[in-house]
Amino acid sequence: MIKNLLASTLLFLSLGSFVFAQDVVQTRQYPKDYFRYPLDLPPSTAGSFGELRPNHFHAGLDFRTNQRDGYPVHAAADGFVSRLKVQFGGFGNAVYITHPNGFTTVYGHLQSFSPELAKLVHDYQVQQKNDLVDFNLLPMQVPVTKGQVIALSGHTGAVAGPHVHFEIRDTQTEQTINPQLFGLTVRDEISPVLGTACVYRFNDGPFNEKTQRQLLGVVGASGHYRLANPAVIDVSGNTGFGITAYDMNNTSANHNGVYSIELKVDGKTVFTFAVERFAFDQTHAINALIDYPEFLESGRFIQKCFVLPGSRITLYPQSINRGVVNFSDDSIHDVQYVVRDIAGNTSTLNLKVRSHSKTIHIVELFKMPGTFFPYDKDNQFSNDKIKVHIPVGNLYDSMNFTFTDLPKRPGAYSDTYQLGDRFDPINDSYDLWIKPDTTAPGWRADKAVIVNVDGDCIVGNYEDGYVKAQAKGFGSYYVKLDTEAPFIHPINITDGANMAAKHAIFVKIGDNLSGIKNYYGYIDGQWVLMHWDFKTRVLSYTFDDTIAHGKHTFKLDVTDQKDNTATFKADFYK
Repeated sequence: MIKNLLASTLLFLSLGSFVFAQDVVQTRQYPKDYFRYPLDLPPSTAGSFGELRPNHFHAGLDFRTNQRDGYPVHAAADGFVSRLKVQFGGFGNAVYITHPNGFTTVYGHLQSFSPELAKLVHDYQVQQKNDLVDFNLLPMQVPVTKGQVIALSGHTGAVAGPHVHFEIRDTQTEQTINPQLFGLTVRDEISPVLGTACVYRFNDGPFNEKTQRQLLGVVGASGHYRLANPAVIDVSGNTGFGITAYDMNNTSANHNGVYSIELKVDGKTVFTFAVERFAFDQTHAINALIDYPEFLESGRFIQKCFVLPGSRITLYPQSINRGVVNFSDDSIHDVQYVVRDIAGNTSTLNLKVRSHSKTIHIVELFKMPGTFFPYDKDNQFSNDKIKVHIPVGNLYDSMNFTFTDLPKRPGAYSDTYQLGDRFDPINDSYDLWIKPDTTAPGWRADKAVIVNVDGDCIVGNYEDGYVKAQAKGFGSYYVKLDTEAPFIHPINITDGANMAAKHAIFVKIGDNLSGIKNYYGYIDGQWVLMHWDFKTRVLSYTFDDTIAHGKHTFKLDVTDQKDNTATFKADFYK
Protein backbone atom coordinates (compact mmCIF):
# COMPACT_ATOMS: atom_id res chain seq x y z
CA MET A 1 0.00 0.00 0.00
CA ILE A 2 2.79 2.42 0.87
CA LYS A 3 4.47 1.94 -2.51
CA ASN A 4 1.24 2.76 -4.33
CA LEU A 5 0.79 5.79 -2.12
CA LEU A 6 4.26 7.10 -2.86
CA ALA A 7 3.86 6.53 -6.56
CA SER A 8 0.46 8.11 -6.98
CA THR A 9 -0.02 10.95 -4.52
CA LEU A 10 2.85 13.36 -5.16
CA LEU A 11 1.38 16.79 -4.48
CA PHE A 12 3.17 20.08 -4.98
CA LEU A 13 2.10 22.64 -2.41
CA SER A 14 3.86 25.55 -4.05
CA LEU A 15 2.60 27.37 -7.13
CA GLY A 16 5.07 25.55 -9.33
CA SER A 17 7.53 22.72 -9.26
CA PHE A 18 10.77 22.95 -7.38
CA VAL A 19 14.27 22.38 -8.68
CA PHE A 20 17.65 21.37 -7.31
CA ALA A 21 20.27 23.99 -8.16
CA GLN A 22 23.68 22.73 -7.10
CA ASP A 23 21.90 20.50 -4.58
CA VAL A 24 19.95 23.46 -3.19
CA VAL A 25 16.15 23.24 -3.28
CA GLN A 26 14.49 26.39 -4.66
CA THR A 27 11.34 27.25 -6.60
CA ARG A 28 12.84 29.99 -8.76
CA GLN A 29 16.11 31.64 -9.73
CA TYR A 30 17.42 34.99 -8.48
CA PRO A 31 19.95 37.48 -9.94
CA LYS A 32 23.40 36.51 -8.70
CA ASP A 33 25.53 39.58 -9.51
CA TYR A 34 23.13 42.43 -8.80
CA PHE A 35 23.60 43.06 -5.07
CA ARG A 36 26.77 43.65 -3.09
CA TYR A 37 27.41 42.90 0.57
CA PRO A 38 26.31 45.69 2.95
CA LEU A 39 29.74 45.83 4.65
CA ASP A 40 33.34 46.09 3.43
CA LEU A 41 34.29 43.25 5.75
CA PRO A 42 34.93 39.60 4.93
CA PRO A 43 31.38 38.19 5.06
CA SER A 44 30.72 36.41 8.34
CA THR A 45 27.29 35.70 9.78
CA ALA A 46 25.92 35.32 13.29
CA GLY A 47 22.43 34.35 12.12
CA SER A 48 21.08 32.63 9.02
CA PHE A 49 17.94 33.18 6.97
CA GLY A 50 14.98 31.15 8.21
CA GLU A 51 16.77 30.22 11.42
CA LEU A 52 14.43 28.93 14.12
CA ARG A 53 13.69 31.53 16.80
CA PRO A 54 10.98 31.54 19.50
CA ASN A 55 7.69 32.33 17.70
CA HIS A 56 9.30 33.38 14.41
CA PHE A 57 11.69 32.55 11.62
CA HIS A 58 14.73 34.80 11.30
CA ALA A 59 14.03 37.00 8.29
CA GLY A 60 17.52 37.85 7.04
CA LEU A 61 21.26 37.44 7.44
CA ASP A 62 23.07 38.87 10.46
CA PHE A 63 26.46 40.10 9.25
CA ARG A 64 29.05 40.23 12.01
CA THR A 65 30.98 43.46 12.70
CA ASN A 66 33.88 42.27 14.87
CA GLN A 67 31.81 43.00 17.99
CA ARG A 68 32.11 46.71 17.22
CA ASP A 69 29.82 49.54 16.15
CA GLY A 70 30.55 52.19 13.55
CA TYR A 71 31.37 50.34 10.32
CA PRO A 72 30.06 52.01 7.13
CA VAL A 73 26.92 50.32 5.82
CA HIS A 74 26.60 50.44 2.02
CA ALA A 75 23.61 50.36 -0.31
CA ALA A 76 23.53 46.90 -1.89
CA ALA A 77 22.54 48.30 -5.32
CA ASP A 78 21.24 51.42 -7.06
CA GLY A 79 17.78 52.52 -5.99
CA PHE A 80 16.06 54.96 -3.65
CA VAL A 81 15.45 55.09 0.09
CA SER A 82 11.79 54.15 0.45
CA ARG A 83 11.34 53.86 4.23
CA LEU A 84 13.05 54.91 7.45
CA LYS A 85 12.34 53.49 10.89
CA VAL A 86 13.34 54.12 14.49
CA GLN A 87 11.88 51.29 16.55
CA PHE A 88 11.87 50.43 20.24
CA GLY A 89 13.06 46.83 20.03
CA GLY A 90 12.94 45.07 16.67
CA PHE A 91 15.32 46.57 14.09
CA GLY A 92 16.09 49.70 16.12
CA ASN A 93 17.30 52.12 13.45
CA ALA A 94 16.57 50.76 9.96
CA VAL A 95 16.81 51.82 6.30
CA TYR A 96 14.79 50.35 3.41
CA ILE A 97 16.02 50.77 -0.18
CA THR A 98 13.83 49.93 -3.18
CA HIS A 99 15.65 48.78 -6.32
CA PRO A 100 14.48 48.88 -9.95
CA ASN A 101 14.75 45.08 -10.34
CA GLY A 102 11.72 44.44 -8.11
CA PHE A 103 13.47 43.88 -4.79
CA THR A 104 13.88 45.92 -1.60
CA THR A 105 16.85 45.66 0.76
CA VAL A 106 16.60 46.27 4.51
CA TYR A 107 19.40 47.24 6.91
CA GLY A 108 18.72 46.98 10.66
CA HIS A 109 20.25 47.66 14.10
CA LEU A 110 22.08 50.70 12.74
CA GLN A 111 23.99 52.97 15.09
CA SER A 112 23.20 56.09 13.06
CA PHE A 113 21.96 57.24 9.67
CA SER A 114 23.93 59.12 7.02
CA PRO A 115 23.62 62.91 7.48
CA GLU A 116 20.91 63.30 4.81
CA LEU A 117 18.83 60.48 6.22
CA ALA A 118 19.45 61.59 9.81
CA LYS A 119 17.99 65.02 9.02
CA LEU A 120 14.88 63.46 7.49
CA VAL A 121 14.42 61.26 10.56
CA HIS A 122 15.00 64.13 13.00
CA ASP A 123 12.57 66.44 11.20
CA TYR A 124 9.89 63.76 11.22
CA GLN A 125 10.50 63.03 14.91
CA VAL A 126 10.06 66.70 15.74
CA GLN A 127 6.92 66.87 13.59
CA GLN A 128 5.44 63.83 15.33
CA LYS A 129 6.89 64.73 18.76
CA ASN A 130 8.06 61.14 19.04
CA ASP A 131 11.48 59.53 18.66
CA LEU A 132 9.86 56.25 17.50
CA VAL A 133 8.93 56.81 13.86
CA ASP A 134 8.27 54.70 10.79
CA PHE A 135 7.59 56.55 7.55
CA ASN A 136 7.77 56.18 3.77
CA LEU A 137 9.62 58.47 1.39
CA LEU A 138 8.58 59.49 -2.09
CA PRO A 139 10.09 57.48 -4.96
CA MET A 140 13.47 58.95 -5.89
CA GLN A 141 13.24 61.52 -3.06
CA VAL A 142 16.58 60.15 -1.86
CA PRO A 143 18.30 58.21 -4.67
CA VAL A 144 21.31 56.07 -3.79
CA THR A 145 23.98 54.35 -5.80
CA LYS A 146 25.47 50.91 -5.27
CA GLY A 147 28.09 51.10 -2.54
CA GLN A 148 26.96 54.48 -1.19
CA VAL A 149 27.25 54.77 2.61
CA ILE A 150 23.76 55.04 4.09
CA ALA A 151 24.49 54.45 7.80
CA LEU A 152 26.93 53.19 10.40
CA SER A 153 26.57 49.73 11.92
CA GLY A 154 25.42 49.34 15.50
CA HIS A 155 23.28 47.30 17.86
CA THR A 156 20.09 49.31 18.33
CA GLY A 157 16.78 47.57 18.95
CA ALA A 158 16.27 44.02 20.17
CA VAL A 159 19.74 42.62 19.63
CA ALA A 160 22.40 41.05 21.84
CA GLY A 161 25.49 42.45 20.13
CA PRO A 162 26.75 44.57 17.23
CA HIS A 163 25.89 43.36 13.72
CA VAL A 164 23.96 44.38 10.60
CA HIS A 165 20.67 42.63 9.96
CA PHE A 166 20.24 42.45 6.17
CA GLU A 167 17.19 41.41 4.16
CA ILE A 168 16.15 41.18 0.53
CA ARG A 169 12.40 41.41 0.01
CA ASP A 170 10.12 41.09 -2.97
CA THR A 171 8.95 44.70 -3.34
CA GLN A 172 5.48 43.77 -4.54
CA THR A 173 4.62 40.92 -2.14
CA GLU A 174 6.98 41.95 0.70
CA GLN A 175 8.02 38.33 1.06
CA THR A 176 11.53 38.10 2.47
CA ILE A 177 14.00 35.96 0.47
CA ASN A 178 17.21 34.20 1.42
CA PRO A 179 20.02 36.64 0.47
CA GLN A 180 22.45 33.80 -0.21
CA LEU A 181 20.31 32.79 -3.20
CA PHE A 182 21.39 36.13 -4.72
CA GLY A 183 25.04 35.18 -4.53
CA LEU A 184 25.75 36.90 -1.18
CA THR A 185 27.29 33.72 0.14
CA VAL A 186 29.40 32.97 3.18
CA ARG A 187 32.28 30.49 3.08
CA ASP A 188 30.84 27.18 4.23
CA GLU A 189 32.46 23.76 3.93
CA ILE A 190 30.82 22.30 7.05
CA SER A 191 27.93 19.85 6.85
CA PRO A 192 24.88 20.30 9.09
CA VAL A 193 24.94 18.61 12.50
CA LEU A 194 22.09 16.21 13.25
CA GLY A 195 20.84 15.62 16.77
CA THR A 196 17.72 13.75 17.86
CA ALA A 197 15.36 11.96 15.48
CA CYS A 198 11.73 11.43 16.36
CA VAL A 199 8.99 9.06 15.20
CA TYR A 200 5.37 10.17 15.71
CA ARG A 201 2.55 7.62 15.84
CA PHE A 202 -0.74 9.42 15.22
CA ASN A 203 -3.14 6.53 15.92
CA ASP A 204 -5.52 8.25 13.50
CA GLY A 205 -5.80 11.37 15.62
CA PRO A 206 -4.54 14.95 15.08
CA PHE A 207 -1.07 16.03 16.12
CA ASN A 208 -0.96 17.37 19.69
CA GLU A 209 0.86 16.90 22.98
CA LYS A 210 -0.76 13.46 23.38
CA THR A 211 0.68 12.16 20.10
CA GLN A 212 2.98 9.22 20.83
CA ARG A 213 6.64 10.19 20.35
CA GLN A 214 9.71 7.99 20.14
CA LEU A 215 12.93 9.97 20.48
CA LEU A 216 16.01 8.39 18.92
CA GLY A 217 19.58 9.35 19.77
CA VAL A 218 21.85 10.06 16.80
CA VAL A 219 25.64 9.87 16.48
CA GLY A 220 28.00 10.69 13.64
CA ALA A 221 29.99 13.50 12.01
CA SER A 222 31.04 14.97 8.66
CA GLY A 223 27.66 14.41 7.07
CA HIS A 224 27.19 10.76 8.03
CA TYR A 225 24.89 9.91 10.92
CA ARG A 226 23.26 6.81 12.37
CA LEU A 227 21.14 5.85 15.34
CA ALA A 228 23.09 5.63 18.56
CA ASN A 229 21.31 2.34 19.23
CA PRO A 230 20.66 0.83 15.81
CA ALA A 231 17.34 -1.00 15.66
CA VAL A 232 14.41 -1.51 13.35
CA ILE A 233 11.62 0.82 14.48
CA ASP A 234 8.11 -0.64 14.61
CA VAL A 235 5.45 1.55 12.99
CA SER A 236 1.83 1.14 12.01
CA GLY A 237 -0.72 3.37 10.34
CA ASN A 238 -0.24 7.12 9.97
CA THR A 239 3.29 8.02 11.02
CA GLY A 240 5.40 11.16 10.99
CA PHE A 241 9.08 11.89 11.46
CA GLY A 242 11.14 14.75 12.88
CA ILE A 243 14.76 15.77 13.44
CA THR A 244 16.86 18.33 15.31
CA ALA A 245 19.63 19.89 13.27
CA TYR A 246 21.83 22.97 13.10
CA ASP A 247 24.42 24.33 10.70
CA MET A 248 27.76 26.10 11.00
CA ASN A 249 30.01 27.85 8.50
CA ASN A 250 33.74 28.53 8.25
CA THR A 251 33.46 32.11 9.47
CA SER A 252 31.71 31.65 12.80
CA ALA A 253 31.18 29.27 15.70
CA ASN A 254 27.48 30.18 15.82
CA HIS A 255 24.90 27.43 15.52
CA ASN A 256 22.66 28.53 12.64
CA GLY A 257 19.60 27.08 10.96
CA VAL A 258 19.75 24.53 8.15
CA TYR A 259 18.54 25.37 4.66
CA SER A 260 16.52 22.28 3.74
CA ILE A 261 15.30 18.97 5.09
CA GLU A 262 14.03 16.15 2.90
CA LEU A 263 12.43 12.96 4.14
CA LYS A 264 12.65 9.93 1.86
CA VAL A 265 10.84 6.61 2.23
CA ASP A 266 12.14 3.79 0.06
CA GLY A 267 14.06 6.33 -2.00
CA LYS A 268 11.08 8.60 -2.75
CA THR A 269 10.89 12.10 -1.29
CA VAL A 270 7.71 12.46 0.75
CA PHE A 271 8.47 15.82 2.38
CA THR A 272 10.63 18.86 1.65
CA PHE A 273 11.29 21.93 3.78
CA ALA A 274 13.45 24.77 2.40
CA VAL A 275 14.06 28.30 3.72
CA GLU A 276 13.84 30.07 0.37
CA ARG A 277 11.25 32.80 1.05
CA PHE A 278 8.26 33.52 3.28
CA ALA A 279 5.73 36.22 4.12
CA PHE A 280 5.80 37.94 7.50
CA ASP A 281 2.20 37.00 8.27
CA GLN A 282 3.40 33.39 8.15
CA THR A 283 6.32 33.71 10.53
CA HIS A 284 4.41 32.40 13.58
CA ALA A 285 3.89 29.19 11.60
CA ILE A 286 7.26 28.17 12.98
CA ASN A 287 5.12 26.72 15.78
CA ALA A 288 3.49 24.45 13.20
CA LEU A 289 6.87 23.39 11.79
CA ILE A 290 8.43 22.51 15.12
CA ASP A 291 7.12 20.06 17.69
CA TYR A 292 5.55 22.87 19.69
CA PRO A 293 4.58 20.82 22.76
CA GLU A 294 8.12 19.43 22.96
CA PHE A 295 9.54 22.95 22.61
CA LEU A 296 7.41 24.22 25.51
CA GLU A 297 8.45 21.30 27.69
CA SER A 298 12.16 21.07 26.87
CA GLY A 299 13.13 24.07 24.74
CA ARG A 300 14.23 21.67 21.99
CA PHE A 301 13.56 22.56 18.33
CA ILE A 302 12.43 19.31 16.69
CA GLN A 303 11.55 20.10 13.08
CA LYS A 304 8.60 17.99 12.01
CA CYS A 305 8.95 16.38 8.58
CA PHE A 306 5.23 16.63 7.96
CA VAL A 307 2.85 19.52 7.43
CA LEU A 308 -0.05 20.29 9.74
CA PRO A 309 -3.23 20.67 7.65
CA GLY A 310 -3.79 24.31 8.63
CA SER A 311 -0.24 25.50 7.94
CA ARG A 312 0.09 27.58 4.77
CA ILE A 313 3.67 28.78 4.99
CA THR A 314 5.65 28.74 1.75
CA LEU A 315 8.64 26.91 3.25
CA TYR A 316 7.15 23.55 2.18
CA PRO A 317 7.74 23.32 -1.60
CA GLN A 318 6.65 19.68 -1.82
CA SER A 319 5.06 16.81 0.08
CA ILE A 320 3.15 13.58 -0.35
CA ASN A 321 0.08 13.39 1.89
CA ARG A 322 1.63 16.30 3.89
CA GLY A 323 4.58 14.03 4.74
CA VAL A 324 2.39 11.70 6.80
CA VAL A 325 3.16 8.09 5.80
CA ASN A 326 0.59 5.31 6.17
CA PHE A 327 2.45 2.10 7.05
CA SER A 328 0.19 -0.95 6.71
CA ASP A 329 1.88 -3.58 4.52
CA ASP A 330 3.88 -5.83 6.93
CA SER A 331 7.22 -4.89 5.32
CA ILE A 332 10.50 -3.23 6.23
CA HIS A 333 11.06 0.22 4.76
CA ASP A 334 14.04 2.53 4.45
CA VAL A 335 13.67 6.04 5.85
CA GLN A 336 16.27 8.71 5.12
CA TYR A 337 16.70 12.27 6.33
CA VAL A 338 18.66 14.50 3.92
CA VAL A 339 19.66 17.80 5.54
CA ARG A 340 21.49 20.51 3.56
CA ASP A 341 22.86 23.96 4.13
CA ILE A 342 22.64 26.59 1.42
CA ALA A 343 26.17 25.80 0.22
CA GLY A 344 25.03 22.27 -0.64
CA ASN A 345 26.85 20.54 2.22
CA THR A 346 24.74 17.51 3.09
CA SER A 347 24.16 15.30 6.10
CA THR A 348 22.12 12.09 6.04
CA LEU A 349 20.57 9.77 8.57
CA ASN A 350 19.21 6.37 7.58
CA LEU A 351 16.94 4.17 9.61
CA LYS A 352 14.72 1.19 8.99
CA VAL A 353 11.11 0.82 10.05
CA ARG A 354 9.02 -2.32 10.22
CA SER A 355 5.46 -1.72 9.04
CA HIS A 356 2.58 -3.60 10.65
CA SER A 357 -0.91 -3.93 9.25
CA LYS A 358 -3.75 -3.24 11.64
CA THR A 359 -7.43 -2.52 11.83
CA ILE A 360 -7.96 1.21 11.57
CA HIS A 361 -9.79 2.70 14.56
CA ILE A 362 -11.02 6.18 13.76
CA VAL A 363 -10.70 8.64 16.64
CA GLU A 364 -14.00 10.50 16.86
CA LEU A 365 -12.89 13.92 17.99
CA PHE A 366 -16.41 15.12 18.65
CA LYS A 367 -16.73 12.50 21.40
CA MET A 368 -13.61 13.73 23.21
CA PRO A 369 -13.90 16.32 26.03
CA GLY A 370 -14.42 19.88 24.92
CA THR A 371 -15.86 21.59 21.87
CA PHE A 372 -14.56 20.38 18.53
CA PHE A 373 -12.84 23.18 16.57
CA PRO A 374 -11.99 22.21 12.96
CA TYR A 375 -8.85 23.92 11.67
CA ASP A 376 -10.54 25.06 8.44
CA LYS A 377 -13.58 26.75 10.00
CA ASP A 378 -14.47 29.89 11.89
CA ASN A 379 -14.77 28.76 15.54
CA GLN A 380 -16.65 30.27 18.47
CA PHE A 381 -17.30 29.40 22.10
CA SER A 382 -19.38 31.37 24.58
CA ASN A 383 -21.22 31.15 27.88
CA ASP A 384 -22.46 33.73 30.36
CA LYS A 385 -18.88 34.62 31.37
CA ILE A 386 -16.68 34.63 28.27
CA LYS A 387 -16.74 34.71 24.49
CA VAL A 388 -14.03 33.27 22.25
CA HIS A 389 -13.86 33.76 18.50
CA ILE A 390 -11.03 32.18 16.48
CA PRO A 391 -11.07 33.33 12.83
CA VAL A 392 -10.46 30.72 10.15
CA GLY A 393 -6.78 30.26 9.37
CA ASN A 394 -5.54 30.59 12.94
CA LEU A 395 -5.50 26.89 13.87
CA TYR A 396 -2.88 24.58 12.37
CA ASP A 397 -4.83 21.42 13.21
CA SER A 398 -8.27 20.50 14.52
CA MET A 399 -8.57 20.57 18.29
CA ASN A 400 -11.00 20.10 21.13
CA PHE A 401 -11.39 23.43 22.87
CA THR A 402 -11.81 23.09 26.62
CA PHE A 403 -13.02 25.64 29.15
CA THR A 404 -12.48 25.53 32.91
CA ASP A 405 -13.72 28.09 35.43
CA LEU A 406 -11.04 28.50 38.11
CA PRO A 407 -11.21 30.47 41.40
CA LYS A 408 -10.74 34.23 41.43
CA ARG A 409 -7.19 35.37 42.06
CA PRO A 410 -6.32 38.15 44.53
CA GLY A 411 -6.92 41.57 42.97
CA ALA A 412 -8.87 40.13 40.04
CA TYR A 413 -12.21 41.39 38.74
CA SER A 414 -13.29 38.05 37.31
CA ASP A 415 -12.72 34.36 37.82
CA THR A 416 -9.71 32.81 36.11
CA TYR A 417 -10.68 31.01 32.92
CA GLN A 418 -8.56 28.22 31.50
CA LEU A 419 -9.06 28.39 27.75
CA GLY A 420 -7.91 25.54 25.54
CA ASP A 421 -4.51 23.95 25.84
CA ARG A 422 -1.26 25.91 25.89
CA PHE A 423 0.28 23.20 23.68
CA ASP A 424 -1.99 24.22 20.77
CA PRO A 425 -0.32 27.15 18.94
CA ILE A 426 -2.21 30.04 17.36
CA ASN A 427 -1.04 31.56 14.07
CA ASP A 428 -2.12 35.13 14.84
CA SER A 429 -4.66 36.07 17.51
CA TYR A 430 -8.26 35.50 18.52
CA ASP A 431 -11.04 37.59 20.08
CA LEU A 432 -11.35 37.12 23.83
CA TRP A 433 -14.17 38.72 25.79
CA ILE A 434 -14.43 38.34 29.56
CA LYS A 435 -17.35 39.62 31.64
CA PRO A 436 -15.92 41.37 34.72
CA ASP A 437 -17.44 41.72 38.17
CA THR A 438 -18.43 45.37 37.95
CA THR A 439 -19.91 45.30 41.47
CA ALA A 440 -16.54 44.64 43.10
CA PRO A 441 -15.08 47.54 45.09
CA GLY A 442 -12.90 49.90 43.07
CA TRP A 443 -14.13 48.80 39.63
CA ARG A 444 -13.10 51.18 36.83
CA ALA A 445 -14.00 50.27 33.28
CA ASP A 446 -11.37 52.59 31.78
CA LYS A 447 -8.55 50.77 33.62
CA ALA A 448 -9.59 47.19 32.83
CA VAL A 449 -7.14 44.83 31.12
CA ILE A 450 -6.94 41.07 30.57
CA VAL A 451 -3.92 39.25 31.97
CA ASN A 452 -2.81 35.63 32.03
CA VAL A 453 -1.43 33.75 35.00
CA ASP A 454 2.12 34.32 33.74
CA GLY A 455 1.62 38.05 34.20
CA ASP A 456 1.37 38.98 30.52
CA CYS A 457 -1.07 41.79 29.87
CA ILE A 458 -3.43 42.16 26.90
CA VAL A 459 -4.64 45.73 26.58
CA GLY A 460 -8.30 45.92 25.57
CA ASN A 461 -11.43 47.96 26.08
CA TYR A 462 -14.57 47.63 28.16
CA GLU A 463 -17.61 47.48 25.89
CA ASP A 464 -21.09 45.90 25.99
CA GLY A 465 -20.43 44.49 29.46
CA TYR A 466 -17.18 42.74 28.50
CA VAL A 467 -13.48 43.48 28.57
CA LYS A 468 -12.48 42.81 24.95
CA ALA A 469 -8.96 42.04 23.77
CA GLN A 470 -6.89 40.04 21.26
CA ALA A 471 -5.16 36.99 22.76
CA LYS A 472 -2.24 35.32 21.02
CA GLY A 473 -2.31 31.97 22.79
CA PHE A 474 -4.35 29.65 24.94
CA GLY A 475 -3.97 29.67 28.71
CA SER A 476 -5.54 31.02 31.91
CA TYR A 477 -6.92 34.56 31.74
CA TYR A 478 -8.71 36.99 34.04
CA VAL A 479 -9.62 40.68 34.32
CA LYS A 480 -7.48 43.06 36.32
CA LEU A 481 -7.23 46.84 36.69
CA ASP A 482 -4.19 48.90 35.83
CA THR A 483 -4.35 51.98 38.05
CA GLU A 484 -0.63 52.29 38.77
CA ALA A 485 1.34 54.97 36.97
CA PRO A 486 4.63 54.20 35.22
CA PHE A 487 7.84 54.65 37.18
CA ILE A 488 10.49 57.27 36.51
CA HIS A 489 13.92 56.77 38.08
CA PRO A 490 16.31 59.68 37.47
CA ILE A 491 19.90 58.53 36.87
CA ASN A 492 22.03 61.66 36.66
CA ILE A 493 19.68 64.55 37.45
CA THR A 494 18.25 65.82 40.71
CA ASP A 495 16.51 69.05 41.65
CA GLY A 496 19.14 71.79 41.70
CA ALA A 497 21.80 69.67 39.97
CA ASN A 498 24.75 71.24 38.19
CA MET A 499 24.73 69.66 34.71
CA ALA A 500 27.46 71.84 33.19
CA ALA A 501 29.81 68.91 32.77
CA LYS A 502 27.08 66.52 31.58
CA HIS A 503 26.34 65.91 27.90
CA ALA A 504 22.91 64.39 28.48
CA ILE A 505 20.06 63.72 30.90
CA PHE A 506 19.37 60.06 31.72
CA VAL A 507 16.30 58.58 33.38
CA LYS A 508 14.97 55.04 33.53
CA ILE A 509 11.30 54.45 32.85
CA GLY A 510 8.97 51.46 32.84
CA ASP A 511 5.49 50.22 33.68
CA ASN A 512 4.21 47.38 35.83
CA LEU A 513 1.37 46.10 33.63
CA SER A 514 -0.08 47.59 30.44
CA GLY A 515 3.17 49.09 29.14
CA ILE A 516 4.40 52.53 28.11
CA LYS A 517 2.26 54.38 25.56
CA ASN A 518 4.16 57.66 25.26
CA TYR A 519 6.66 59.96 26.93
CA TYR A 520 7.23 63.70 26.52
CA GLY A 521 10.25 65.65 27.74
CA TYR A 522 10.34 69.42 28.15
CA ILE A 523 13.04 71.96 28.98
CA ASP A 524 11.74 75.35 30.04
CA GLY A 525 8.33 74.35 28.69
CA GLN A 526 9.61 73.46 25.22
CA TRP A 527 9.34 69.88 23.93
CA VAL A 528 12.68 68.13 23.45
CA LEU A 529 13.51 64.92 21.59
CA MET A 530 14.32 62.02 23.92
CA HIS A 531 15.50 58.54 22.93
CA TRP A 532 14.47 55.32 24.69
CA ASP A 533 16.94 52.43 24.59
CA PHE A 534 15.39 48.95 24.38
CA LYS A 535 18.13 47.07 26.21
CA THR A 536 18.63 49.41 29.18
CA ARG A 537 15.14 50.96 29.32
CA VAL A 538 16.95 54.29 29.74
CA LEU A 539 15.44 57.45 28.28
CA SER A 540 17.94 60.15 27.36
CA TYR A 541 18.11 63.72 26.14
CA THR A 542 21.39 64.98 24.65
CA PHE A 543 22.08 68.68 25.22
CA ASP A 544 22.44 70.86 22.14
CA ASP A 545 23.37 74.48 21.50
CA THR A 546 19.86 75.71 22.32
CA ILE A 547 20.43 75.09 26.03
CA ALA A 548 22.18 78.26 27.24
CA HIS A 549 24.15 78.68 30.45
CA GLY A 550 22.03 79.29 33.50
CA LYS A 551 19.04 77.80 35.28
CA HIS A 552 16.58 75.51 33.45
CA THR A 553 13.63 73.27 34.28
CA PHE A 554 13.40 69.70 33.04
CA LYS A 555 10.02 67.98 33.02
CA LEU A 556 9.12 64.45 31.89
CA ASP A 557 5.62 62.99 31.49
CA VAL A 558 5.28 59.22 30.98
CA THR A 559 1.89 57.59 30.24
CA ASP A 560 0.97 53.92 30.07
CA GLN A 561 -1.57 52.18 27.81
CA LYS A 562 -4.42 52.82 30.32
CA ASP A 563 -3.58 56.51 30.57
CA ASN A 564 -1.95 56.46 33.99
CA THR A 565 0.65 59.25 33.99
CA ALA A 566 3.78 59.90 36.02
CA THR A 567 5.65 63.20 36.06
CA PHE A 568 9.21 64.03 37.05
CA LYS A 569 10.36 67.63 37.39
CA ALA A 570 13.72 69.11 38.35
CA ASP A 571 15.54 72.42 38.05
CA PHE A 572 19.14 72.22 36.87
CA TYR A 573 22.03 74.51 36.00
CA LYS A 574 24.00 74.34 32.78
